[in-house]
Parts: sequence; structure tokens; C-alpha cells
Amino acid sequence: MNKALKIILEIVLAVAAAAIVYAVYSSIMEPVHFNKQKAAREAVAIQRLKDIRTLEVAFKGVNNHFTADIDSLKTFYETGKMEVVMQIGSQDDSVAVANTAALRKKNKKISNEELLSIYRQGTPVVFSISTPIPVKDTLFSGRDDFHIDSLAYIPFSGGEKVQMDAIVKMVSGVQVPLFEAKMPYKALLKGLDNQLRINLDAEREAQNRYEGLMVGSVSAPNNNAGNWE
Repeated sequence: MNKALKIILEIVLAVAAAAIVYAVYSSIMEPVHFNKQKAAREAVAIQRLKDIRTLEVAFKGVNNHFTADIDSLKTFYETGKMEVVMQIGSQDDSVAVANTAALRKKNKKISNEELLSIYRQGTPVVFSISTPIPVKDTLFSGRDDFHIDSLAYIPFSGGEKVQMDAIVKMVSGVQVPLFEAKMPYKALLKGLDNQLRINLDAEREAQNRYEGLMVGSVSAPNNNAGNWE
């Protein structure tokens, strides 16, 4: 074997060895990269699902039912109002409790406005005031990362919408409003290694768990919990 051929073979073997090392490294690191990206995307998705839950609970507090229409939540956020209860005085203040009882005994129709006037004059009383406040000024105030227009979409999915449902279900003889919001991994993990995502879905399915992230459930009451909690 001449020297030139020997050098060529050594180069070919070195390239092949490097390719094998790279392939092994990639096979080891791809799941690591996948799990790292999965965790980062889940963090964004979970916050969005928590925001949907917050709006749903507030919406139900006003309308007595949940909604499966994300646009209804948006309208509620932008134009709706919710009652905020503020307590004046303290139930632990025996003098305030006694004064309030005496005032109500004397005038059963005494209004909160009258009680507030009495309170401002220096007489200890205790009562609650319910005030309608715009939802937009109450929820998510100070949250720079909250954008109502993004609420409908699964992050990193290229524009796929959150899967929403809401029903009223008979539970132990009682009509119970239920809702759920879902983000399947197929959409949330779009662009990552597809085989690893398929494996993840299969693993979740084998465990009888939803193949993605979800909050609430229309199948059974779960106190509006998220499946990550």
C-alpha cells in the first residue's frame, strides 16, 4: 500500500469514526434536548391554562356557568364587571359587632351607605360592601406577560387553538357546571423530535393520562385542577 492511499484510508476512517461518535452523541442528547424544550414549553402553556381557569371562574361567578367560547372570555375580560366584596371593620372587634347589631335592631333597613357614614364618623361597626369593578382592572393587573389576544392559542403550535368545552352535569343529584381546556402535545411540541413526541403520547395513553396539558374536566368534577398539579 503506497503512502498516499494509506493517508486517504486514515482520513476516511477518521471521518467515519467522527460520524459514529456524532451519531452516538446525538442519540444521547436528543432526548435531553427534547425534555428541556418540553419543560420550557410546558411552563408557558401551564401559565396560559391557569389564566383561562382564572377567567372561567370569574365568568362563572357572574353568569352562573362556564363557557366553551374563548371569545366570550375575551369579551368578559374587556367589558365585563365582577363584584368585589370589601369588609369594613372586623368581626373580631366585639364593640363593632355590638354597635352594628344595635343599629340593625333599631333600623332593620339600614343601608351600607348609612353604616359607612357612621363608620367614617368614628363609630366602630362591621359590614361588607359589594362593588362592581371592571374585570380588566381586577384580574391580571400588573402582569406584563398577560395578553388577552394570545389566550385562545396553544403556544409554539403555529396558531392552533386551545380545545375548550363546558357543560352542566348532574352529579349526585346536583347540576354542576364543568369546563375543561386542553393543549395536546401534538400541537404544543410541534417542531420537536416527532418520534419522541409519539413515544410520550403512547406512554401517557398507557397510563390512562391525557396526552398533553389540561385544566378542569367535563368528565368529572376535579375542582378545576390542572393535570400538572
